[in-house]
Amino acid sequence: MPRAMFEYTKVVLQKVSFNAELFCKELEKAVNRLLPYEVEELVIWLRTFTANKPELYMCMAVVENKK
Repeated sequence: MPRAMFEYTKVVLQKVSFNAELFCKELEKAVNRLLPYEVEELVIWLRTFTANKPELYMCMAVVENKK
């Protein structure tokens, strides 16, 4: 079941990526809900996903602060 939450989180983040503020809020929720190893996987996914979206780079601070 936890794996389903990880996949759901990625879907939600993709859908709100048009708005950096929403993306940051959803990312913060995800970091609080996911298991530690899932957060590490999410960071890897985020680096790839935000590679061509500079407006979302600031949201990476949410993940870096939780580590």
